[in-house]
Amino acid sequence: MSRTANVKRTTKETDIVLSLAIDGTGKGEIKSGIGFFDHMLEGFAKHGLFDLTLSVNGDLHVDGHHTVEDTGIVLGQAVREAVGDKKGIRRYGFFILPMDDALCLCAVDLCGRPYLDFSCEFKTERVGTLDTELVKEFFQAVSYSAGMNIHIRMLSGENAHHMTEAMFKAFGKALDMATGKDERITDVLSTKGSLS
Repeated sequence: MSRTANVKRTTKETDIVLSLAIDGTGKGEIKSGIGFFDHMLEGFAKHGLFDLTLSVNGDLHVDGHHTVEDTGIVLGQAVREAVGDKKGIRRYGFFILPMDDALCLCAVDLCGRPYLDFSCEFKTERVGTLDTELVKEFFQAVSYSAGMNIHIRMLSGENAHHMTEAMFKAFGKALDMATGKDERITDVLSTKGSLS
């Protein structure tokens, strides 16, 4: 069974088309209009071994907020749709990823309940044309749209580029683990019998 999703979302602020394959090879074709954000999503796809295609036409003449937040909403929807009933998946995933001065811990739970614990303080306001305050907004949107617990802790780091990149890559690795199949799990991994 193919674990894929195609999601379209159009508002007065953004027009987004996204396709996601959970069992991919790490191919990313990303065009959000924010170069550094594209780079981060490509890293997420590559290191999570997801195939991700994304096209965003957003109101960047205002700022990047709607583009980044709405992309998080759509990606979360795609993850929720692609994993389906969650039977046989590991549910939990975690990774500690180093990138030069940065060391990031990311843990996720595909439990059906949204929650974000984001512990990272950037010393700069932006990387490229991406406002660093929007990084948390992105993960908040993914969490609520996917129904996923996400815990992100920057254990060390000075350079905002390295810190953000470590975060997106760690998220990809953790999500890959959580969505991975385990043949010993024949139903959903929950004593309640449901992950919704």
